[in-house]
Amino acid sequence: MANTTVIYTKLSEQRGQKRLWLEGQRLARMGIAPGQKYALSEMDGDSKGVTLTFTDEGPRKVSRRKRGEREYPVIDVANDDIARILGDSERVRVVVREGRIDVTLHHHEAATRQRLRTLGARMEQGLPIRIGSLAHGGGVLDHAIHEGLEDAGVPAHLTFANEYDGGYLDASLSNNPIWSADSIAIEGPMQDIEWRKLPAIDLLVAGLPCTGASKSGRSKNHLSAAEEHETAGALFVAFLAAIQTLTPSMIVLENVPEYGKTVSMTVIRSVLASLDYALHETVIDGWEMGSLEKRKRFCLVATNEDLPFDFAGLRPIRQREAQVADILDPIALDDPMWKSYDYLAAKEVKDKAAGKGFRTQVQDGSQDGYGTLGRGYAKVRSTELRIQHPTDPALSRILTPAEHARGKTIPESLVAGLSATRAHEILGQSVVHTAFAAVGRHLGQALRSMARQPERPVLAQAA
Repeated sequence: MANTTVIYTKLSEQRGQKRLWLEGQRLARMGIAPGQKYALSEMDGDSKGVTLTFTDEGPRKVSRRKRGEREYPVIDVANDDIARILGDSERVRVVVREGRIDVTLHHHEAATRQRLRTLGARMEQGLPIRIGSLAHGGGVLDHAIHEGLEDAGVPAHLTFANEYDGGYLDASLSNNPIWSADSIAIEGPMQDIEWRKLPAIDLLVAGLPCTGASKSGRSKNHLSAAEEHETAGALFVAFLAAIQTLTPSMIVLENVPEYGKTVSMTVIRSVLASLDYALHETVIDGWEMGSLEKRKRFCLVATNEDLPFDFAGLRPIRQREAQVADILDPIALDDPMWKSYDYLAAKEVKDKAAGKGFRTQVQDGSQDGYGTLGRGYAKVRSTELRIQHPTDPALSRILTPAEHARGKTIPESLVAGLSATRAHEILGQSVVHTAFAAVGRHLGQALRSMARQPERPVLAQAA
């Protein structure tokens, strides 16, 4: 682009009119001088913009501005044509060439408009929302979002899913009904993906690994910041690269509540705001949303400004079971699952003496909920739920994978055929299904308003 100056700038306002102001050496170097005449015209074709052509017959003149002993050219255009042609845009791209200046929409503004047009057209035509999934795991989050969208009358299609762990990806491919024949499965590090080679999507769903942000992860790995984690710390960079390349109309991101205060999230907010996304954030309490597990998760939903989404309207879509016993299987009293965990009782005594807040969580089933169960639940860790033996106080057991799934309201079919250890791993790092199905439904309701599709009933009773 020889003999060219490119300026990214903002339109201002003067007396209620859009105003384009350009000045300085960046104009003078292209031969533009005070007193030159120019004409303003609308660009031909699909381009949204105006052209300033320098001609002796032009009705406008380049103004002047003096700084010290030097004079600089000034172009000041404020009229209704700017607003008519460029709409309510604030940012523009100005290309100054010899003899002309082209003013077009800033590429971020253009991308925002294109996102809205594409999404609106798909909704009007009843086409599925195309979904991309990052840090897919066993696909629980994606299953919940798909289910919620479809409950709201919005069809969904999994376009691609990426997962680093091939075993988790295999589990999802085997058990998760969201996969279609043309869905692309991507195994490997997120940062290795060639985003430009992937199909277009409307919604990007991501559950970035929380190992660097969670309290336990930071303590275990001796991290002062989430970004220091060897494998998970920099994944937000790849996540943002995906967004900047794929330009989805909507984004759903979930993580531990602490993630909302990380440097990573600060950068994510800044970049998404610069790309003209409207950001909606909350911390979702799984217990309040209908699960027995009291699992809280940070959730970000990013949309176009025009999409009427607001977390204030988020409501539960199922009724929680009355007590933990309602999800328990009938385990025989002499089943080998019942074990003595004397070492955990001894650890609790030691922790108390040391002033630590760690406490065992042994219940008889009459309680109305329990604390978070993590990825390592199968290891029988001291603070995670165990069920007390009905007759022998010295014995207890952990939940079965099916019970673990029920406590998180996750369909048991998603971990069918897996070893107990692998099933607990997938479940332990998953979301509360009903909570994010509610998010999907709430997002679907906002989308449906674009096409005025009928609504389905909301509240389902616990099984």
